Amino acid sequence: MKDCLEVINTRSSIRKYTDQAISPEVCRTLVEAGLKAPTATNKQEIHITVVGKDNPVQCEIQNDLNPEATVSFFYNAPLTFYLSADESFRWSPVDAGIAVENIHLAAKALGLGSVILGCMERTLNGEKKKEYAAKLAIPEGYKFFVAIAIGYPDTEKPQHSINFDKDVTVL
Repeated sequence: MKDCLEVINTRSSIRKYTDQAISPEVCRTLVEAGLKAPTATNKQEIHITVVGKDNPVQCEIQNDLNPEATVSFFYNAPLTFYLSADESFRWSPVDAGIAVENIHLAAKALGLGSVILGCMERTLNGEKKKEYAAKLAIPEGYKFFVAIAIGYPDTEKPQHSINFDKDVTVL
């Protein structure tokens, strides 16, 4: 397993995956990484739904996002994790973001690639919200916040450069 700062410094969003399946053990490790994320007031309100790429709901979401799309919004990743949380808790969006970043970094540490997906928020919380909530087993009173596609990378992408002088102010 890689050192934490090495993972942070070498991570990138991967948008091309091999067909290699992710084992149940690795999947569980990733789910646990998300659920171990800190949450406001230790509410621990994050729920994760794991969906395989061949599940019909993936195709339905893809078509609702853009029926004309020629590229999969899931990039043919073997798994997509959908993170939902208590819709009445004001910090749920932040907590979901922290949890998805934990999953993203854990995936990198385990030799996987991932890409965080926010593009489906309007689709999953729109006019078909109840239908998608049922299909994704989102608990009552929860709503979708963010997803992450995960798989074994079939491409390499350099990490982002930073411009400390432009992006940071020290007072």
